[in-house]
Amino acid sequence: MKNWAAALVIVGATVAFSGCSSSSDGPVIAPVTMDAGDLQGTTVDLVVGQVLNIDTGDLPVDSYSGEVADTSVAEFTAGRVEDSATFNPGVTALAAGSTEVVMSNDDGGIEDLTFTVVVNDD
Repeated sequence: MKNWAAALVIVGATVAFSGCSSSSDGPVIAPVTMDAGDLQGTTVDLVVGQVLNIDTGDLPVDSYSGEVADTSVAEFTAGRVEDSATFNPGVTALAAGSTEVVMSNDDGGIEDLTFTVVVNDD
């Protein structure tokens, strides 16, 4: 009886730990972070579901807007400030392919940033 109870505890612990270690959403994909000033003319490689996090440096995060040529491949998300949290602008990889992204800044005199995003399945 003692061995049966110990086996039950081990099985229960195994099930509990295995439930914690897996996710129905798949693996977590780390974002790629780049400075806005380093994007001009570059190619950024992402996988589906990955995000390009764009550090705007000294410029306000909400001063950038973005246009993605092929919105089936990627989407631009504007930066924003909510309460005490600051969210950088970014580009999210949606499907395999390649697209051009143009970011403009509302502050006058700043050149548009044009770069390419290449998205792979994995």
